[in-house]
Amino acid sequence: MIQSSESLGMVMKREYIKDDESPGTTLTEMFKDKEHHKSLGTALGEILKHNEPSTSLSTVLGEMFKNNEEKEHIFSDLERGTMLTRPMGEGYIQYLRLSKETTQPADSKIPGLWSSSVRPEFCCIYRVPDRLRKVNPEAYTPQMLLIGPLHHSKKAEALKRYKTDLRYLNYLNMELHKKKCLDSIADIYGDQPVKEFRRIIEINEKFIRDSYAESTIWINTKDFVEMILHDSVFILLFFIQTGSTLNFNKKEDILFNQSRLINATAILEDLILLENQLPYALLEKLFEPFSSNVNTKETFRDITLRAFRFEGKIKEEVRFQHFTDLFRCVRVSTLSLTEEQINIAKNEPPKSRKIMYNADKLDSAGVNFVNVDEENDLSLVITFKDGILKMPCFTVEDNTERVVRNLMALEQCHYPRTTFVCDYISFLDFLINTDQDVDLLAKKELVRTSRISDRNGKQAMFRARGFRISL
Repeated sequence: MIQSSESLGMVMKREYIKDDESPGTTLTEMFKDKEHHKSLGTALGEILKHNEPSTSLSTVLGEMFKNNEEKEHIFSDLERGTMLTRPMGEGYIQYLRLSKETTQPADSKIPGLWSSSVRPEFCCIYRVPDRLRKVNPEAYTPQMLLIGPLHHSKKAEALKRYKTDLRYLNYLNMELHKKKCLDSIADIYGDQPVKEFRRIIEINEKFIRDSYAESTIWINTKDFVEMILHDSVFILLFFIQTGSTLNFNKKEDILFNQSRLINATAILEDLILLENQLPYALLEKLFEPFSSNVNTKETFRDITLRAFRFEGKIKEEVRFQHFTDLFRCVRVSTLSLTEEQINIAKNEPPKSRKIMYNADKLDSAGVNFVNVDEENDLSLVITFKDGILKMPCFTVEDNTERVVRNLMALEQCHYPRTTFVCDYISFLDFLINTDQDVDLLAKKELVRTSRISDRNGKQAMFRARGFRISL
């Protein structure tokens, strides 16, 4: 651990440099020698090559955040891609840019540490940056179910607040339900399935941790494995109950139908949230051995798509990294883009946003609005030709804002060059500015809601600006 009186250079010397060097060596002095690295980025990269079990890049960086000047210097190295020994993903670098607006503690054992993943190529689950969250915090906050390390600290908080806050009571009840699910598996199938679950999680612990953009080292291995075990087993059982076509025996029926005692809709909504994710690849690995216990040839992908009602809406070859990513993939799939087209979009330089007229003015100018793809309200396809603007209907339901905000947050963190959902919402933002715009698009069956009936309510609900998050 770094002492308050030590400089980073002293610590690096103590841990990695020769013992005979003089005390008080600074970072600049250490690396001015030709034998040593010439830049901060490559120096830290070299540290990682040693693969010290107790040292990670996040730990080193956390100790460097003593002031904003040092922090800005680190970010300039990160954006050049010189900080790590392997290239960083573009999406991850974008997440670092978004995150630097948030002041985080330097202590690596405090939940919420800003950190960088040692293997950013696996990173896919992010904490929503503060500048996005503050627009509508509720859109990113689970109502009932806490999944994964980013919300792990809330479980202890639930024990203190459940008497005065219904949400924390829900959290506590779901934690008890997870334990009951795990115990029930052991009662019905014996200890072997649970042992196999735990073994798979232990083997994949590093991969799981590397899937998160935020440090998880404040959770020790034992607690981390147990947390992932309870969360993942609950998801497996819940999805088997909601998305499987299996016929259960009497004991299994009791096990899987426990899920009917909870609000399935609320659980599915919580499982869409960006911060509330487990790596999908882990869930598939856990399901494979368990599928023999429940005697099914269905894949976990089949069950997942059925649970979210996405059957037939995504091609088999499309891979997704977690449930939030699945929701984005389903929408992006409607664009029917080739891999080449997606790569072209990634490599295009950023373009300045152009101003477009709202729907009422476009209609007055002779533009004809046409609803296409009436059966697929998830479509992002918009075309304009010969004065005809064709687009799908945008449907607003109770959970629409939560879904849209989390998809947009995922794109801004992970897909900064292919922000298809953000672009679609931005387009709606231009179209809808007044009540007249809403009425026109509703008449053309291009917007629809079952929630709002009054005129002012419609505008408030449909204005895409209500969804926008700092594009």
